[in-house]
Amino acid sequence: MQDEPLRIAIVAPLYESVPPKLYGGTERVVSYLTEELVSQGHEVTLFATSDSRTRARLRPMAREGLRLDPGCRDPMAYHLIMLDHVMEAAAEFDIVHFHLDYLQLPFAGRLPVPAVTTMHSRLDVPELSMVHRRFPTAPLVSISHAQRRPMAWANWLATVHHGLPEQLYPFRARAGSYLAFLGRMSPEKRPDRAIRLAQRTGIPIKIAAKIEKLDLQYFDEVIQPLLKTPGVEFVGEIGEADKPRFLGDALAVLFPIDWPEPFGLVMIEAMACGTPVVAWRCGSVPEIMVHGKTGFVVDDEAGAAAAIRRTAELDRAACRRAFEERFSAQRMARDYLSVYHRLLQPREREASLA
Repeated sequence: MQDEPLRIAIVAPLYESVPPKLYGGTERVVSYLTEELVSQGHEVTLFATSDSRTRARLRPMAREGLRLDPGCRDPMAYHLIMLDHVMEAAAEFDIVHFHLDYLQLPFAGRLPVPAVTTMHSRLDVPELSMVHRRFPTAPLVSISHAQRRPMAWANWLATVHHGLPEQLYPFRARAGSYLAFLGRMSPEKRPDRAIRLAQRTGIPIKIAAKIEKLDLQYFDEVIQPLLKTPGVEFVGEIGEADKPRFLGDALAVLFPIDWPEPFGLVMIEAMACGTPVVAWRCGSVPEIMVHGKTGFVVDDEAGAAAAIRRTAELDRAACRRAFEERFSAQRMARDYLSVYHRLLQPREREASLA
């Protein structure tokens, strides 16, 4: 039974297209997983926005990514309608894979087929525990072991690390001459810390970051004054096409986070290019990084500055090999297929006895 193609429904958030036009980690991973499952011969239906690009069967649920739609005033309405469509069509699939965090939990247990949810966000929010206590048997997948800690009691089936298509980020053998910061312009991502490190080491820095409304005050009050510093270049929000060169041409990528990072996609994007990462010991970082091989895991700015000066000593080819061994989209899809078959085992046993 495990060799037979599965009919899989992938349910994506509607805030961005799949893949996203610009920033959007969850939707990017959903795209990589969907396309790899199709490549492996499975029949995949993607519930996503109309402007999504996929080789799967697309069930369009909004005309475009809601974050970029000026006419969207209530994104939750679109998500509720999508959940109703999923419930109506559920019998067409062998399994439904949700990527909406908790919104589907009241519905998922009532589907006629098994369902699983990948949690993509931080879990140290009190209200999240309250929701998951209400649905304690809902099958969940974490994206790092560290992510689980606030809800270790939940029904975790597996941890599946993110993966990237191996050819998406070409390997760059030569180190560049600048530091790179890629992510959200937010207090927990700490671009201010990255700029201070550039100043401290005397190495230019390029910052590619998405600015959300919630973070405008932080940007205006904390970051804007720092952008006037010599050697600091703010390139704005960049998309998939620009990231390989931005990351690959860097001396090192800075990941100076100040929050329990659930995964940190930029770390493996940099690894794929062969670019070492200097990352703070928070959340998933020690789980994803190999200290002294794919970069350095640090605890403070002094340690980070010392690590930056050592990045040129690292073997960029070894960094790339670590990515290929641990973080390919093929490996990610295989891991999820193991989860699907685990949920389908009772049905497979019944079919074998019939």
